[in-house]
Amino acid sequence: MTTDGLLDVRKLTVTYATGAAAVRGVDLSVAAGQKLGVAGESGCGKSTLALALLRLLPAGTKVTGEILLDGEDVLTMKWGRVRAVRWAGASIVFQGAMHSLNAVHRIGDQIAEPIVLHRKATPAGAKKKARELLEQVGLPGARADAYPHELSGGQRQRVMIAMALACDPRLIIADEPTTALDVMIQAQILRLIEQLVTDQDLGLIMISHDLAVLSDTCDRLAVMYAGRVVEEGPAREVYERAQHPYGKALSAAFPRIGDLSSRFAPRGLPGDPPDPSALPSGCTFHPRCAVALDICATQDQVLRVAGPARRAACVHVGAPGQPEPAAEAAR
Repeated sequence: MTTDGLLDVRKLTVTYATGAAAVRGVDLSVAAGQKLGVAGESGCGKSTLALALLRLLPAGTKVTGEILLDGEDVLTMKWGRVRAVRWAGASIVFQGAMHSLNAVHRIGDQIAEPIVLHRKATPAGAKKKARELLEQVGLPGARADAYPHELSGGQRQRVMIAMALACDPRLIIADEPTTALDVMIQAQILRLIEQLVTDQDLGLIMISHDLAVLSDTCDRLAVMYAGRVVEEGPAREVYERAQHPYGKALSAAFPRIGDLSSRFAPRGLPGDPPDPSALPSGCTFHPRCAVALDICATQDQVLRVAGPARRAACVHVGAPGQPEPAAEAAR
């Protein structure tokens, strides 16, 4: 993991009031202009991680570690500063735009509201900016007068992206932003996000269960299981040549065009991720792992070097604590 980036997450742990450990010692880093994908099944801690980054978790949740946004720890900020950072420092694009947009307000007014509050713009200036943002995400500025129900699913998701950009944040967190969209619209939204990140030198964290989407969109990929990162590295390499058994299973779950073996014998992974409040001993993946050893049931695994700029938390990979090849060569 690199340090001193736009976002540095260090030893982040999230425990809900129920005792469920949803995120356990996660380290992540995102630089300006970098796109990081976070993958895993439902229940692996992806969305909890996203909410923790901007302190959006419910009351009673215990969060420890550090979340450094431009060097400033989000976890120790005063609430007034947190509210400002949620728009001007980082913003979130949630899945299911209809659940996030207010059905009785025009979309232009909803985009303009944070501009007035956080940028101290005049109502007229904010409305003008809202129309510009809509055009930036591929919608006519005139659609600012529409209500959410008057737009298609893809158009509403573009509105959510426009809203996320309203106060010029440096980091965008996209939590499964295309899950409810058909594949054609999904492709358009993904290309739009990519272009915005490139043009504005933004940092991006994209969360999804779909490794194929993340490998096509992101530079790097972190695979989460039971609240931990179990594999990370260049996105395409992790997708095509995963080192951790869980990463391999996620990749194999998506049939590849032209691959007859995956078409006629699709592979999946039996069972479900463990309950965060009752995690198994040892490696949390071992009950579902086809290559688990006896030691996996008693000894937890840490991230090990699995190649240049790659790490995986598996007993079959490298040696724990082994330095990265680049770091070793620099000595």
